Amino acid sequence: MAEKLATCQRCLERICQTWPSFIERRNQWLAQQERYGTAAERVAENILVDLFTIVLDWEISDLNNQVGYADLLLSRLGIKYLIVEVKRPGALAWHRRAVEAALEQARRYADEQKVRCIAVSDGTMLYAAEIEHGGLKDRAFVDLTSTQPQEMLWRLSVHGIYRPSEESGDASLRLLPDHTPEQNSQISCAGEDLLHPKYKLPARCFAYVHNAADPKTWKLPYLLADGRPDLKRLPKAIQAIISNYRGTKVSGIPDTDVADVLLRLGRAAANAGKMPYQSGETAPAYQQLVMVLDQLGRLDEVKSSAANFEVP
Repeated sequence: MAEKLATCQRCLERICQTWPSFIERRNQWLAQQERYGTAAERVAENILVDLFTIVLDWEISDLNNQVGYADLLLSRLGIKYLIVEVKRPGALAWHRRAVEAALEQARRYADEQKVRCIAVSDGTMLYAAEIEHGGLKDRAFVDLTSTQPQEMLWRLSVHGIYRPSEESGDASLRLLPDHTPEQNSQISCAGEDLLHPKYKLPARCFAYVHNAADPKTWKLPYLLADGRPDLKRLPKAIQAIISNYRGTKVSGIPDTDVADVLLRLGRAAANAGKMPYQSGETAPAYQQLVMVLDQLGRLDEVKSSAANFEVP
């Protein structure tokens, strides 16, 4: 395991040693928010520069601003490792819809620059993920306000960023609530979404996205624009993979990515309370989905993720 590596141990020691001073500097950066009730996006960028160069082991010279519209790009020796979409303090924490919209922006820039790791942050929280199998795989989810050192940040360090992220539920974006409180309704990225020309939906509403910058590569719409499962399209998306929909199977999804796509569809079905183990009467599509997920060894992942949601 990566945690046994000497580089990991040194990084964890550094995180623990520098965290108190980072928190103190973060509070200083946010003093203007206390005075005037708000702070600009630049404040969050300053906090992240401290995070990557004081708490972690990146050099100032490794940080790049506004490369291909990306707020922050971390690179070393000419290799691009991480794109960070930055929002003003308080714009993301802890609102799932705003985070997902920011992630979509970051992914679009990453696909254009062929970067495989993205993150979003408002100086209060930071979520990072790897682009994998047409979706996102958790890498780190940390609270930048905590007085406790956030050791998960090791995964974003110079010697951690290029290592594959191990399967773990502790970084899950599913910990965020489904709704955005009324007072933060203005933080959505309306106008910044790239929409599919036919379905008029952003990339996050599709079960498979090969390139977030190219809507032609988005397959199987299954969510509504607000992130709720689309109960009309969801069973059709399931059938398009495991059986067929109107005699046609979906094309353009590599075999290696199918299991992850079915996992996304399964989580949406479970969140809507449509799986057979949740309801006595379900459509054949959901019954077939359970059988296939069980065969693939992914059914437990669906059941555990659904526990974090309230069924409508």
